[in-house]
Amino acid sequence: MSHVIYKNIMVPMRDGVQLATDIYLPADNASVTEPIPAVFCRTPYVKESARYVEIADFFLPKGYAVVLQDLRGRNHSEGLGQYYHVANDEEGHDGYDSIEWIAEQKWSNGKVGMVGSSFAALVQIRAAFENPPHLKAIWPDVTPTNSYHNQAREGGAMQLHMFWALFLHAQDAQEIIESSASQDAVWQDLGRLRELLLDLPFKPGQTALAKVPPLEKTLFDYYQRGTYDSYWKRECHDFERNQAQHADIPGTFTGGWYDPFSDGMTRYFSALDHKNSTPQHLIMGPWTHVSMRGDTSYLGEVDFGADSIWGVKHLFEQQHLFFEPCLKNHSPEAKPEYPIRIFVMGGGSGKRTALGKLDHGGQWRNEKQWPLPRTSPMTFYFHQEGTLSSSPPLEKHNRLSYTYDPEHPVPTLGGNMCGLMEMPTDREDLDPMWCRYLHPVTRLRHITPIGPVHQKETPLAFGCRAPYPLLRDRPDILSFESAPLSQAVEVTGCACVNLWISSTTTDTDFTAKLVDVYPPSKDFPEGFHLNLVDSIIRTRYRESWEQETLMNPGVIYRVVIQLPPTSNLFQVNHRIRLDISSSNFPRLDPNPNTGEPIGRHTHMQKTDNTLYLNPDYPSHLILPVIP
Repeated sequence: MSHVIYKNIMVPMRDGVQLATDIYLPADNASVTEPIPAVFCRTPYVKESARYVEIADFFLPKGYAVVLQDLRGRNHSEGLGQYYHVANDEEGHDGYDSIEWIAEQKWSNGKVGMVGSSFAALVQIRAAFENPPHLKAIWPDVTPTNSYHNQAREGGAMQLHMFWALFLHAQDAQEIIESSASQDAVWQDLGRLRELLLDLPFKPGQTALAKVPPLEKTLFDYYQRGTYDSYWKRECHDFERNQAQHADIPGTFTGGWYDPFSDGMTRYFSALDHKNSTPQHLIMGPWTHVSMRGDTSYLGEVDFGADSIWGVKHLFEQQHLFFEPCLKNHSPEAKPEYPIRIFVMGGGSGKRTALGKLDHGGQWRNEKQWPLPRTSPMTFYFHQEGTLSSSPPLEKHNRLSYTYDPEHPVPTLGGNMCGLMEMPTDREDLDPMWCRYLHPVTRLRHITPIGPVHQKETPLAFGCRAPYPLLRDRPDILSFESAPLSQAVEVTGCACVNLWISSTTTDTDFTAKLVDVYPPSKDFPEGFHLNLVDSIIRTRYRESWEQETLMNPGVIYRVVIQLPPTSNLFQVNHRIRLDISSSNFPRLDPNPNTGEPIGRHTHMQKTDNTLYLNPDYPSHLILPVIP
């Protein structure tokens, strides 16, 4: 379809900063005989990229204008030195001013809907906080709603995918756009990402982020602000704290069970579903970060079946159906009886597919509320012999101990993270001189797998060492398994892990990982240990996120680890397993065990950590079981 593009229109914000904006109009609307609605996307990445232009390719023939905008301080927009990753106080105002500017254009019917994933979803919610009169609907996909809890820090530890992400935002930062040497320095650091991750703690001036001062400042805010303080309470970080001011407009929230923001998306949807009179929708699939746009049925080492595939075309078709009643003067959509669509993983054959993946399978299901009201909490107690059972422990003095060495942490094998990627140094086709001219994704590869993978160390994952054992066989992991299931068990929602622990130091970490254990088979002789969700607690935050409380060595304390949501069918003869340890690196930064200020430790040391399993201290797992 022919169309007209107006490139880099400079739209003024209330403080005088102008934001570069591209406007795509159907050709027959160039002189505008009939006003049309706008689909609007704001991004910190390059708005001219194919992943944004394809929005216009789809929506223009449907009778929409498409507006793409560079955020303040990014690409062609003004605001040099004002971009601090997500910690930008102006985003809400910029969203409001841009939406109202769009509504004033002669081609506009005064109705604007917003789309976008990740950062481009985050700015939708920021705009909705400002209640612009002409914003009529939003579709945020895979976005954090609380930076402290589900983006930069988790359970008190830093999520190191944010360390990596800052380099992606630095490589084309306005501060170095005229300096090829500075850009090359960023890419050289991405080529030595493993070295940087091992050289903890991070120090100012240590990396090429120093060439982009706002982003280096953001790194140390993320890394050293361990307590939930005034920095984290700002509107730009904590949407949940400020959700009462969210506009009462229709919204669709999409995410994945292996996305790091699954908890934020589901919690935020639930809050708006209760608060707003307009319809809210939630879609959760078996996806990692933005992988709902992919055209394969597998992630990592696991296949979820053809029904799990969405892809860009289907996503756009669903967005079109959602926006039609909101933006084209149709009757407003009524609140649906089933506003939730979830993918329940599991139920496959368990065999190896033609591509070598585990056939785990799954199916879609519609639901009325989140969390599911029919959830039946089921408690599994940990026992000395490594079992999970509904029977509480009886032995008076049972306990298990292990040594946690931060110099040899448990390696990350899959899980919920955006990614940790490096610039390969062994690719002859990628001359560092020319790398900055290529799209970032074409230059990078993961240093550790993300999503669902067999829980066995591998040479392909950063931090693993020969002889590459099953994780459950490491001496610094305590594994607790149920008996083989006599009937299938569906777990949908957030599991909770209650531990009674002690340590020989004043501060350490405890981790928990939920695993679906396949029995041995011809295709998988040692079985397949499928990770579902995991998380962590840094013990100095066991009582409060806002105040640190160090432990007394040898004293018993209760700690709670809240796991992100999942939806999985544990089949007959499978086992439910929970792994307890003290590290998950490089997904999370390792605790040095010294009790020194967060992000400023001077050394690392081993510690002996103990888990208690007796009637006085009955460590246990609570699963959200669906009858």
